[in-house]
Amino acid sequence: MSYVWIAIGGAVGSVARHAVGVWSLAILGPGFPWGTVIVNVLGSFIIGAVASLSTLNDDLKLFLAVGLCGGFTTFSAFSLQTLSLIQAGNWGSAAFNIAGSVAFCLLAVWLGAFAGGVLAR
Repeated sequence: MSYVWIAIGGAVGSVARHAVGVWSLAILGPGFPWGTVIVNVLGSFIIGAVASLSTLNDDLKLFLAVGLCGGFTTFSAFSLQTLSLIQAGNWGSAAFNIAGSVAFCLLAVWLGAFAGGVLAR
Protein backbone atom coordinates (compact mmCIF):
# COMPACT_ATOMS: atom_id res chain seq x y z
CA MET A 1 0.00 0.00 0.00
CA SER A 2 2.96 2.32 0.58
CA TYR A 3 3.69 2.37 -3.15
CA VAL A 4 0.14 3.50 -3.85
CA TRP A 5 0.51 6.43 -1.45
CA ILE A 6 3.84 7.38 -3.05
CA ALA A 7 2.27 7.22 -6.53
CA ILE A 8 -0.69 9.38 -5.49
CA GLY A 9 1.65 11.88 -3.82
CA GLY A 10 3.82 11.97 -6.94
CA ALA A 11 0.81 12.68 -9.14
CA VAL A 12 -0.39 15.48 -6.84
CA GLY A 13 3.12 16.93 -6.63
CA SER A 14 3.61 16.84 -10.40
CA VAL A 15 0.32 18.62 -11.08
CA ALA A 16 1.10 21.19 -8.38
CA ARG A 17 4.57 21.77 -9.89
CA HIS A 18 3.02 22.43 -13.30
CA ALA A 19 0.44 24.79 -11.77
CA VAL A 20 3.15 26.79 -9.99
CA GLY A 21 5.16 26.93 -13.22
CA VAL A 22 2.19 28.22 -15.22
CA TRP A 23 1.30 30.72 -12.49
CA SER A 24 4.84 32.05 -12.14
CA LEU A 25 5.23 32.38 -15.90
CA ALA A 26 1.98 34.37 -16.12
CA ILE A 27 2.77 36.58 -13.12
CA LEU A 28 6.57 36.91 -13.20
CA GLY A 29 7.32 36.41 -16.89
CA PRO A 30 9.73 34.19 -18.78
CA GLY A 31 13.01 35.98 -18.00
CA PHE A 32 14.00 33.75 -15.08
CA PRO A 33 12.86 30.27 -13.96
CA TRP A 34 11.05 31.51 -10.84
CA GLY A 35 8.59 28.61 -10.89
CA THR A 36 11.41 26.12 -10.42
CA VAL A 37 12.94 28.16 -7.60
CA ILE A 38 9.54 28.48 -5.90
CA VAL A 39 8.74 24.75 -6.02
CA ASN A 40 12.21 23.79 -4.83
CA VAL A 41 12.02 26.17 -1.87
CA LEU A 42 8.47 25.09 -0.95
CA GLY A 43 9.39 21.43 -1.40
CA SER A 44 12.42 21.88 0.83
CA PHE A 45 10.23 23.45 3.50
CA ILE A 46 7.67 20.64 3.26
CA ILE A 47 10.24 17.84 3.41
CA GLY A 48 11.96 19.51 6.37
CA ALA A 49 8.67 19.76 8.25
CA VAL A 50 7.66 16.19 7.39
CA ALA A 51 11.01 14.83 8.53
CA SER A 52 10.58 16.57 11.88
CA LEU A 53 7.02 15.44 12.54
CA SER A 54 7.52 12.16 14.34
CA THR A 55 3.77 11.95 14.96
CA LEU A 56 3.04 11.23 11.28
CA ASN A 57 2.47 7.60 10.34
CA ASP A 58 4.84 5.99 7.85
CA ASP A 59 2.39 6.01 4.92
CA LEU A 60 1.70 9.72 5.35
CA LYS A 61 5.42 10.46 5.51
CA LEU A 62 5.97 8.46 2.32
CA PHE A 63 3.04 10.23 0.64
CA LEU A 64 4.40 13.67 1.56
CA ALA A 65 8.19 13.28 1.46
CA VAL A 66 8.73 10.72 -1.30
CA GLY A 67 5.58 11.17 -3.38
CA LEU A 68 4.49 14.79 -3.09
CA CYS A 69 7.95 16.34 -2.72
CA GLY A 70 9.44 13.95 -5.27
CA GLY A 71 6.83 14.94 -7.84
CA PHE A 72 6.82 18.60 -6.84
CA THR A 73 10.50 19.53 -6.71
CA THR A 74 12.42 19.82 -9.92
CA PHE A 75 16.16 19.46 -9.64
CA SER A 76 16.40 18.10 -13.16
CA ALA A 77 14.42 21.08 -14.47
CA PHE A 78 16.65 23.38 -12.41
CA SER A 79 19.74 21.85 -14.01
CA LEU A 80 18.38 22.16 -17.55
CA GLN A 81 17.22 25.75 -17.01
CA THR A 82 20.60 26.69 -15.54
CA LEU A 83 22.34 25.18 -18.56
CA SER A 84 20.01 27.14 -20.84
CA LEU A 85 20.90 30.38 -19.04
CA ILE A 86 24.61 29.59 -19.45
CA GLN A 87 24.21 28.72 -23.12
CA ALA A 88 22.37 32.01 -23.67
CA GLY A 89 25.30 33.85 -22.08
CA ASN A 90 23.32 34.83 -18.98
CA TRP A 91 26.10 33.89 -16.56
CA GLY A 92 24.85 36.22 -13.82
CA SER A 93 21.36 34.73 -13.91
CA ALA A 94 22.81 31.22 -13.96
CA ALA A 95 25.00 31.96 -10.93
CA PHE A 96 22.07 33.53 -9.09
CA ASN A 97 19.89 30.52 -9.94
CA ILE A 98 22.52 28.14 -8.52
CA ALA A 99 23.45 30.13 -5.42
CA GLY A 100 19.94 31.39 -4.73
CA SER A 101 18.31 27.99 -5.12
CA VAL A 102 20.83 26.29 -2.83
CA ALA A 103 20.70 29.04 -0.21
CA PHE A 104 16.92 29.45 -0.22
CA CYS A 105 16.29 25.70 -0.21
CA LEU A 106 18.69 25.14 2.70
CA LEU A 107 16.97 27.95 4.58
CA ALA A 108 13.55 26.51 3.72
CA VAL A 109 14.45 22.98 4.83
CA TRP A 110 15.77 24.38 8.11
CA LEU A 111 12.61 26.47 8.62
CA GLY A 112 10.49 23.44 7.74
CA ALA A 113 12.35 21.30 10.26
CA PHE A 114 11.91 24.02 12.86
CA ALA A 115 8.18 24.34 12.09
CA GLY A 116 7.77 20.57 12.21
CA GLY A 117 9.52 20.48 15.57
CA VAL A 118 7.22 23.19 16.92
CA LEU A 119 4.13 21.37 15.64
CA ALA A 120 5.32 18.08 17.09
CA ARG A 121 5.40 19.55 20.62
